[in-house]
Amino acid sequence: MDSTFSSYKIEDRSLIAFIKREIHNLAIQSGFTTHRAAETDIIVAELTSNLIKYAGGGEFLYRCCKDEKHKEIEIFCIDNGVGIDNVVKIMRDGYSTSNTLGEGLGAIKRLSNDFQMYSIKNWGTVQYIKIGEKADAGIVPAAPVFNHAVLSVNYPGENVCGDAYHIKYSEDGFKIFVGDGLGHGVNAHDAVQMAIKVFERSTSSDAGTILKEMHEGVKKTRGLVATVAVVDYKAQTWNICGIGNINTRIYRGLENKTYTPYNGIIGLNVPRTISSTIVPYLKHQIIIMHSDGLRTRWNLNDMMSIIKQSPGVIAASLYKDNLRGTDDATILVGKIN
Repeated sequence: MDSTFSSYKIEDRSLIAFIKREIHNLAIQSGFTTHRAAETDIIVAELTSNLIKYAGGGEFLYRCCKDEKHKEIEIFCIDNGVGIDNVVKIMRDGYSTSNTLGEGLGAIKRLSNDFQMYSIKNWGTVQYIKIGEKADAGIVPAAPVFNHAVLSVNYPGENVCGDAYHIKYSEDGFKIFVGDGLGHGVNAHDAVQMAIKVFERSTSSDAGTILKEMHEGVKKTRGLVATVAVVDYKAQTWNICGIGNINTRIYRGLENKTYTPYNGIIGLNVPRTISSTIVPYLKHQIIIMHSDGLRTRWNLNDMMSIIKQSPGVIAASLYKDNLRGTDDATILVGKIN
């Protein structure tokens, strides 16, 4: 699946018609019926109109995900507006704060396969929408024990992303890779994609060893920074190691720990000795990994009830408050069920 979102800053109505046409064409190209594409048009129209009307503008992100079984469009709608006091109440059909019919959010909820909203007074609002090719397709089940979401955006003006992620599952556990090619653009993209190929081939269960293999395998590229996290179901452990500035934290309730990576550049120069950090793998943990396209001075505990939200909403909320805007940006959020 393509992991990169297209992003548009909406400050007035001038972009709305363009975005509607882009997503409509994307839906048709992805195999949506004409009727389902028309329903997608309604969702996009309501989201963008509300963004202007109630928040004075914001950011609209979308992508198409497709494989042999599923075709869907994902949307994040993010603003720094006044926020919403009662999300449950405002999503009911007929509720309005502006003397209209009050059917907008209800329509979005009915027509989408998944609609989530998180809002705090005077902070703003994050909305997540998933639109499947069939209205009654439901939500695609997440992995049995690891429910995750990734929000990845190109550096402004670039057509490819120099960040990437990959998750590899097995009977024994799973492995996560998050990497950032040096700089941005095609050369950064090539470096991180080469690293993913090494990651896929590796049979090691030690994150540090995988990074060493990666270092040897990407020497002809520009180089990258990356963190690998390996879960062993039998040992009930995380095995984590990083080189360069990929920020990695694990939360469990109010407790959290940041895992400091080694200095270096994979493919150019890495420490002679690399040791992984072993920590317990527990239910209800939240792992967050992101590139330096986002600032690192954040704390989930500062946002009301955020740990109860889905990984996608958590990722978008952190993206909203911490995007630098000077590089590609990728954030992965995973929850252990």
